Amino acid sequence: MNLSDSGTGPDWRFIHFGLIVTGKAEEKCLPDLFRFMAATGMCSFRVIRRIGQRSPRSENRRLQMVGRGKMIPDKDETEIGLPARRYLSSDANFVLLVDDLEAGRSDYIQEIFDRYRRALDTILTRSQSRRSSVHFLVNMLEAYYFADSRAVNSMLNTDLDDYEGDVETIRNPKNCLKNLYPGFDVVEDGCRIIGNLSILHVLSRGDTCSSLRTMFAWIYKAIGEPDSELGQFLVGRYNDVTSGQICALSP
Repeated sequence: MNLSDSGTGPDWRFIHFGLIVTGKAEEKCLPDLFRFMAATGMCSFRVIRRIGQRSPRSENRRLQMVGRGKMIPDKDETEIGLPARRYLSSDANFVLLVDDLEAGRSDYIQEIFDRYRRALDTILTRSQSRRSSVHFLVNMLEAYYFADSRAVNSMLNTDLDDYEGDVETIRNPKNCLKNLYPGFDVVEDGCRIIGNLSILHVLSRGDTCSSLRTMFAWIYKAIGEPDSELGQFLVGRYNDVTSGQICALSP
């Protein structure tokens, strides 16, 4: 199957991905990050909820909740679990919760992941839980701009080269962009860059972008691992915390 082909066999179905996001730029333009996948004609992406970032719960707070007969905080139920359950009422729908993981929070990635995952698993059925996932943009969505300098240069008239290391190790890519381009607007300018960003180029080095690669691998499996160009770019490092969700997609 070519990338532009859509499935027509008896097992083919069109998949709808609902995004729960934590940032303004993500709310406005994250679906465009997945336009390469949407171009398969097999899936679509839209934001269904924007939430505030969650932090790990202290042992004290967890014990207090348990004492009140609560498994998760009320706001996690109303802002994460219930919107996901409503969206997943159709078997053709999948949910991704996508959080910017700034450097200051990266030491707690497992705890933050567990909180998001618990909010989903507590409210969803087992079948629905398999169709939901939690992923991180490390460190922030803007990091990936530095993996495709062409996209940045064409939008901001800068003179960047692709970042030599792993862009997921850049501590504050947002500030880096503001230093390079005074007045940089994370939403307006960011959306223009995302609209020109090549995901295949960003994922072209297997030793970098493990978190982003994991997210695309989960999506790729969810739509049935089509014979597309993306498959070869999913060979490489995966995020240790979030990659287990790929196997969980299997019945």
